[in-house]
Amino acid sequence: MKLSHWLPCLEWGRCYDRSSAAQDGLAALIVTLMLIPQSLAYAMLAGLPPVTGLYASILPLLAYAVFGSSRTLAVGPVAVVSLMTAAALAPLFPAGSEAYIGAAMLLALLSGLLLSSMAMLRLGFLANFLSHPVVSGFISASGILIAVGQLKHLLGISASGESLRQVIPQLWLGLPSAHWQTVLIGVFSLVWLWWARARLKPVLQRMGLSVQMAGNLAKAGPVMAIIAAITAVSLLQLEHAGVKVVGVIPQGLPGLMLPTLDIALAMQLLPAALLISLVGFVESVSVGQTLAAKRRQRIEPDNELLGLGTANLSAAFSGGFPVTGGFSRSVVNYDAGAQTPMAGVFTAAGIGLSVMLLTPLLHNLPQAVLAATIIVAVLSLVDLGSLSRTWRYSRPDGVAQLATIIGVLLIGVEAGILIGVGLSLLLFLWRTSQPHMAVVGQVPGSEHFRNIERFAVIESPNVLSLRVDESLYFPNARYLEDRIGELIANRPQVRHLVLMCSGVNLIDASALDSLEAVVERLKTANIQLHLSEVKGPVMDQLRRSSFLQHFGGQVFISQFEALKALAPQLTQQTLLPSNLRADTQPHA
Repeated sequence: MKLSHWLPCLEWGRCYDRSSAAQDGLAALIVTLMLIPQSLAYAMLAGLPPVTGLYASILPLLAYAVFGSSRTLAVGPVAVVSLMTAAALAPLFPAGSEAYIGAAMLLALLSGLLLSSMAMLRLGFLANFLSHPVVSGFISASGILIAVGQLKHLLGISASGESLRQVIPQLWLGLPSAHWQTVLIGVFSLVWLWWARARLKPVLQRMGLSVQMAGNLAKAGPVMAIIAAITAVSLLQLEHAGVKVVGVIPQGLPGLMLPTLDIALAMQLLPAALLISLVGFVESVSVGQTLAAKRRQRIEPDNELLGLGTANLSAAFSGGFPVTGGFSRSVVNYDAGAQTPMAGVFTAAGIGLSVMLLTPLLHNLPQAVLAATIIVAVLSLVDLGSLSRTWRYSRPDGVAQLATIIGVLLIGVEAGILIGVGLSLLLFLWRTSQPHMAVVGQVPGSEHFRNIERFAVIESPNVLSLRVDESLYFPNARYLEDRIGELIANRPQVRHLVLMCSGVNLIDASALDSLEAVVERLKTANIQLHLSEVKGPVMDQLRRSSFLQHFGGQVFISQFEALKALAPQLTQQTLLPSNLRADTQPHA
């Protein structure tokens, strides 16, 4: 395998020029302004010191630029993964403690190892077990849970919990003791951020700025909120009045450090690391594929696994926590004109400079502003309308999505997604355990066969044509036997049963045993089983068994060929023009 397969940077690096660098630099500037407040906020959401978010936004971006395949994906801390990190670590250690920070780094290490191993083993398909309705329900419910959980910072009260039934009662009880200065800062920040997101761009355009310049300045809304809040706290001495601020943030780049190397703790965190890895991979790939398609590019899932894996390993050894590709940042990166992952490298440089030069200025940053930043960001991910759309289209998928939402909101993030995934698999097994099977007949004047209940077709009284619209495997093997037995009992004239396998992609060992049982039962009733339209891979599989040698029937290339051999008079008649068929019918 070529080295460029695992190092996509070699491909885009060969044609990198000044024009691409200028576009990447502009995109990096905009994303850096957006990433600084988000990184601080998501670290706080994860229960970590704010500077940890900045640390997780430097080396991971460099690692992804080398190994990732998306040209515009922006990697770093994201809300959902931060929430999952907090859910995994909060029951074990006090938030923000040295043990908590070390465990967060260990979680990033485990996630990085899992993702990198999946890349080497080409196990990206495991993420397919997270169906889109389940992921959509999980993200929407997580957004609601995160937003409600951040209200404590807007109110200046204490509240904790992993679900709404734990958080809401504490918020209600703490409401009388809300800190009014903190509430004012939080409300003003929320209003400004909502207004800036929706209204600032048109206002700037009316002031004469270009569409692109107005859009770029509008995306700096959170930075403006931070500057205004820090100024107000500093001038009015609001910290002494009880407004909680970020406090001292260490200045300087993070050094290389080891996470907590505790085997017992690692085994305890492994399930959470696996869920974080899968959820992060699905979110990242979804965003990456959407943005790549707009430019007629493509991403490689294995490269994404390796890119995200190395990004998390980098976070683990630089004082960070689990990271993945962020939706909002990636869209901003794309809209700002990023051409290559070098935009991520420039962003990392910008964050690095901020850590070295700007962190003292963030001392008086109110936590309420960061909470408002989180709330505005996560509520944009909430799409409860998806539930009604899914419910109308597919009730089983709607049930899985609803169960995920309820599980996340009332139990917790890990339990919610496990409920959704488990229910999706159970409903899939239930749905495929009773596959659609249609008795088909020949459409007059053609070689096509259709369901006798939907079309005006012609049947042979001696030949029963049964189309199976599902792969045959262990959940539905017995159903196949029962269905055939029921049909044969109602058709005493039948002497041949042709199983039309155009919709069968697999016949497993259980289904093969059932087919052999069907053959024996049909023989006792003087009926012969035949197969038609068997796909090549299924035929190859059957040839590896002795079934074809002893079942006694034939395998026809098409259902028409089967009827042509077993009921030749019928097929000849149905292919005649309609007026000739009418002449050959006996008169009443």
